[in-house]
Amino acid sequence: MHIKLKRAPGIYLAGFMGSGKSTVGTALAAHLGWEFVDLDAEIEASEGEPVAKLFDTRGETEFRRLEKEAIKRRVRKIECGCPTVVALGGGAFVEPGNYELIENHGVTIWLDCEFEEIERRLASQGTDRPLARDPVRFRQLYEARRSGYGRADYRVEGACEETAIVQSILALPLWK
Repeated sequence: MHIKLKRAPGIYLAGFMGSGKSTVGTALAAHLGWEFVDLDAEIEASEGEPVAKLFDTRGETEFRRLEKEAIKRRVRKIECGCPTVVALGGGAFVEPGNYELIENHGVTIWLDCEFEEIERRLASQGTDRPLARDPVRFRQLYEARRSGYGRADYRVEGACEETAIVQSILALPLWK
């Protein structure tokens, strides 16, 4: 098993919105018998508002502050030995300072999905994603974040069915 997982049993799933972090994270955690945490859902529960409303009423800067605090709380639990799969928000991994919070407290995995697949998934979900409202800016954001996601310990193709993605994660050398 990867030394990072021995010190801090956390797997952090990074990737653009719609890349499948929550779906894959739920399935992976169930397979491993670990806890699963969707960071955005955790923020929504603690703040009593959906992410879209937090963006609209408090702004992205305040949301990113809340996100960083949620990451700190989750890292502390993982450091105490609570094995957890964490689905990070789409911008969490690339936001300054967040990568440094998690890089030595578990393993990071980028679920890499083509932009067209992301668009298809979001359209079928019918959800309100504040950063996806402007199609031009949305595409620019996708391109801008890719290099940041590339810092993850591992990269897994995210356009497959969730079971195949989980199997790809389980086949990574981090378990040996």
